[in-house]
Amino acid sequence: MLIRNHFETDFSIFVGLFIPLFYQDCSKFHFMSKILEIDITLKGSKPKIWRRILIPSEMSFADLHYAIQTAMGWYNCHLHQFVVGRNGRLIGIPFEDDLDMDEMEDSHKIKIKSLLNAPKDKIIYEYDFGDGWEHLVEVKKVHDAEPGKTYPQAIAGAMACPPEDFGGIWGYKDTLEKLKDKGTPEYEELVEWLGSDFDPTEFDLELINKRFLSFGKE
Repeated sequence: MLIRNHFETDFSIFVGLFIPLFYQDCSKFHFMSKILEIDITLKGSKPKIWRRILIPSEMSFADLHYAIQTAMGWYNCHLHQFVVGRNGRLIGIPFEDDLDMDEMEDSHKIKIKSLLNAPKDKIIYEYDFGDGWEHLVEVKKVHDAEPGKTYPQAIAGAMACPPEDFGGIWGYKDTLEKLKDKGTPEYEELVEWLGSDFDPTEFDLELINKRFLSFGKE
């Protein structure tokens, strides 16, 4: 329960600590770049857990990371990386003291448009190397920016984000199966961990966009 309570204290803590540096002046991108309509799909999920967002192509991959975290509902508690193509090019946060991260390119220095700029362009986003949550990130359409609109913006999606630290997609699937068998000790433990109001089908587009709007106000 301790981890769950820490996560759910207030999403604004997450926003305040990790995100505003990248979004305080995001308005400058609106008329400098095209707007990418991107689908984010959690690989292996069934029913499909996915989000569709609009994001300026001039933003960096660091910005895209935070946009994915917010749109999906993750809490940015673990390491991440983008994996490009078959050659395995890695984009994320380099660590000088970690020999395994020597080939990691700095996501703050690479713009989204350098790799994602046309329909069907795609990349893999990995979050939490222990649980191994893999997301397919694919460009669906490219738009001109609309005056008066704020970006990033979520426009569609389905299903709730899995809880953090649940053993990846297979652990989550196992959890959902156990939740169907009410009255068992395992069911009671899971309800205590997740909360009695946990609904794997929940998707709140309005809430996601409120979180996006808060970035510019921090």
